Amino acid sequence: MSAHPVAGNGRRRPLIRLACTCVVYSAAMRRRDFVSGLGAGVLAAAGIPACSKQQAGSDAVVGGKTYNWKMVTTWPPNFPGLGTGAAWLAKTIEAASGGRMRIRVYGGGELVPALEVFDAVAGGTAEMGHGAGYYWKGKSEAAQFFGAVPFGMEVIEVNGWLYHGGGLDLWREIYEPFGLVPFPAGNTGVQMGGWFNREINSVADLRGLKMRIPGLGGDVLRRAGGTPVLLAGGDVYTALETGAIDATEWVGPYNDLAFGLHQAARYYYYPGWHEPGSVLECIVNKRHWDELPEDLKSIVSTACQAANLEMFAEYTAFNQQALNTLVEEHKVEVRRFPDAVLKRLEELSREVLEDLAGRDEMVRRVYTSYKEFLEKAARWQSISELAYLHTRS
Repeated sequence: MSAHPVAGNGRRRPLIRLACTCVVYSAAMRRRDFVSGLGAGVLAAAGIPACSKQQAGSDAVVGGKTYNWKMVTTWPPNFPGLGTGAAWLAKTIEAASGGRMRIRVYGGGELVPALEVFDAVAGGTAEMGHGAGYYWKGKSEAAQFFGAVPFGMEVIEVNGWLYHGGGLDLWREIYEPFGLVPFPAGNTGVQMGGWFNREINSVADLRGLKMRIPGLGGDVLRRAGGTPVLLAGGDVYTALETGAIDATEWVGPYNDLAFGLHQAARYYYYPGWHEPGSVLECIVNKRHWDELPEDLKSIVSTACQAANLEMFAEYTAFNQQALNTLVEEHKVEVRRFPDAVLKRLEELSREVLEDLAGRDEMVRRVYTSYKEFLEKAARWQSISELAYLHTRS
């Protein structure tokens, strides 16, 4: 079998695997080195004495039960950043717990379909899941605010809201009726605007556009006259290549290069107005969560917070390398959305959010909290991060 299966149009399909680029390989090596030495640090952060390697392998020494869990994800197996981020989280928990928690990670489709992670964890098929809140809008419209909000908070701001602005409390209130406990467990930062097979010169060019775009961003596209399509990551390349969709957003250069999306579309637009600070989540079945002793709960919580930092650092490091490859080697045309298009999309975003808040009480509460925090954070950002970036040459 060819290492790169040939598509119907004669082009070679990209393989999705961890070793697909030197960038991914080097990231994985650093991740393993970090995880191997993480146990004591996370244990210390949780206030738990560290064990020796010999002790870690003995349940009798730690005096507790070994928990063998499954984690299902919405990502292709070992997919850079997302899939490997879920694996990093699982290995971190195992290392920090001295082997008392062992978590086997399943990529999308390996145990359950990618977009059925929420139901699988809620129903107990798996104890833990890794995905994004905007995939579950059919369960709760408010869940989307814990994935990404068009023209909303970027990563620094959203972490402030979640950890210190009441966001996480609201998130857990929303998931509680489903028997789930959510944790922030990754962030991609500002994403790209997407891949298009036609130029976007005006809002009129969005009319009739079939685009893979989830969540609130999809609702905005619909108001602009387009047709949003929800697809799992593993289905995106084929849909774009075959013309089932006209455009797609995925994440950014690091992930988009791994998917080979440059082989299926010509124009690469920015900025990612629809996902300015995309939160990834770890969800835990509440019944199994309640069975954990307090020290393991602390380890899981601390490991999720570490994963939240690690993933953003990884994207910051490798997006720029992948972008250079796309532009220099593959001659991708990187374009900025016209100002008039961005202005109209921002107007439509406000309409979508206000309408949704008007008909859903939980959305209203979350949106009020989100908007109030954003307004305060924006004032500070204007004279801190933003002001500094504008002065840096």
